[in-house]
Amino acid sequence: MTKDQIEKIRHSLSHLMAMAVMERFPQTKLGIGPTIDNGFYYDFDLPEKITDDMLPNLERRMKQLIKKNISFERVSSTAEEATKIVKGNPYKEELLAELIKEKKPITFYRSANFIDLCGGPHINSTNEIDTQSFKLVSLAGAYWRGDEKRPQLQRIYGVAFSSKQELDEYLAMKEEAEKREHRRLGQELELFAFSDLVGPGLPLFLPNGTILMNELATYLDELKGQYNYEPVDIPHIAKSDLYKKSGHWDKFKNDIFFVKGKSEEFVLKPMNCPHHVMIYSALPRSYRDLPVRLAETTKMYRDEQTGELMGLSRVRSITIDDTHIFCRADQILNEAEGAFDIISKFNKTFGFPIKVELSVRDPKNHDKYLGGDSVWNKSEATLKKLLTKHKVKYTVHEGEAAFYGPKIDFKATDSLGRSWQLSTIQLDFNLPDRFKLEYTDKDGKKSQPVMIHIAVAGSIERFLSILIEHYGGAFPVWLSPVQVQIIPVGSDHIKPSEKLSEELRSAGLRVKVDSANETVGNKIRKAIKLKTPYMLVIGDKEAKSTKLHVRARGSKDVKTVSKSAWIKEVFAQIKSRSIN
Repeated sequence: MTKDQIEKIRHSLSHLMAMAVMERFPQTKLGIGPTIDNGFYYDFDLPEKITDDMLPNLERRMKQLIKKNISFERVSSTAEEATKIVKGNPYKEELLAELIKEKKPITFYRSANFIDLCGGPHINSTNEIDTQSFKLVSLAGAYWRGDEKRPQLQRIYGVAFSSKQELDEYLAMKEEAEKREHRRLGQELELFAFSDLVGPGLPLFLPNGTILMNELATYLDELKGQYNYEPVDIPHIAKSDLYKKSGHWDKFKNDIFFVKGKSEEFVLKPMNCPHHVMIYSALPRSYRDLPVRLAETTKMYRDEQTGELMGLSRVRSITIDDTHIFCRADQILNEAEGAFDIISKFNKTFGFPIKVELSVRDPKNHDKYLGGDSVWNKSEATLKKLLTKHKVKYTVHEGEAAFYGPKIDFKATDSLGRSWQLSTIQLDFNLPDRFKLEYTDKDGKKSQPVMIHIAVAGSIERFLSILIEHYGGAFPVWLSPVQVQIIPVGSDHIKPSEKLSEELRSAGLRVKVDSANETVGNKIRKAIKLKTPYMLVIGDKEAKSTKLHVRARGSKDVKTVSKSAWIKEVFAQIKSRSIN
């Protein structure tokens, strides 16, 4: 089944769900019912609260409707006719008013006695749907148009696939994903917390979580250092004028936090690019100085809607690895290649297979893009050359490029088969033009550099949420907050355990001693729950031995090894950042 076919089925299922809901609750007012990844949803203004135990009955009714072989008929309408049809439904009235204002076609889809304002597309009839290939899965509250000041509707989510087998595989994956849910594991593994007094979307990283964040930042710095990216440091606030000049104000003004000083107003930075532009422009630049590679891992802030916040996946305080390269046009290939290498190494370290997508101009509408044809053609050809050189399979998306330049997106696939947009190489002809950046070329004339935005992990919080679920909390040794848990059998074994702990810490390992007055079994269970890579149980025999008795994560066997050999083995895993 093609992507278009399954999208039509999912869209049509959202209408069938609305039909079933309207039958059960005739006073319902419909919101919107689009398709989403793996399924669909519909938002309802219902006369009563819908509950999880109602979903099986709604699903059963949908299957009955499908078996009736109901057709989907597209109906074009005038504004006057449409106004009569949606009268009394404020949500559809609002959508219709926008269509009329923008002079867009007005269409409905009719299925039996159900009609809905909709642009489509849909299947021809319900006999195209396998009744065993979809399921209603969950409920949620959703503000109309995502605005907290608007009414909150009830949203029903469904999933749909081309066959029962695909549905079963997806549901099994979802069940495993729930076990690995990063918010639950984050609490169990003592990684992060949230506080009502601090505010939603503002994570507090506990010691274990801080170690993870620091290890990721250190690794990113190490990779970038290998390619001569230079570290910079910028303030967390700026005057609004900076973002007005960069053009970001219009896009982010509703997501900006304001900071009022004694005599001036500032904003918490919603992005870092303009600051890096200011660093570039702080010094006169010659063609010999280029490329200028500026990199840092820093915070930025977005006033996201409360309803859109979720654990570490969507936060207001965002730690981001940000790199900006300012180079000549003839240096784009070399600089993009360096970024490609960093991104490839980084994702390989975590065991992420990568899919690559190239976004280019709409070939039929060059006018909406900044920069001349020559620059765009050369830039797009350069990025294609890079991917071809590395024998990378990639998908080209025409018309998906930003107005200011083409880009390469890297999508990682985790251990549950889910795809995540992580890394990006984005060319930018806009900011150098807005800020009139320049360098002196070899002929002594002023020229404008090209800017390249590079994100490797992107939001570190979001990346960490993905890692937690990817590994199920069982991080590789190099990344684990506690690498070795020492378990004294009794109080007499605490001192030799602490002595061993000091020795291992001096060697560079992260070690904890569980000296609680508990049984060895309880201590082992705690270490297993915290997914510690190695446990060392210290009793009378072990305290007197020159060897270590090691139990590795996931194993019930205890291995006896020499201390020096084991430390050497663990450090080899850490140094290589092994995922085993």
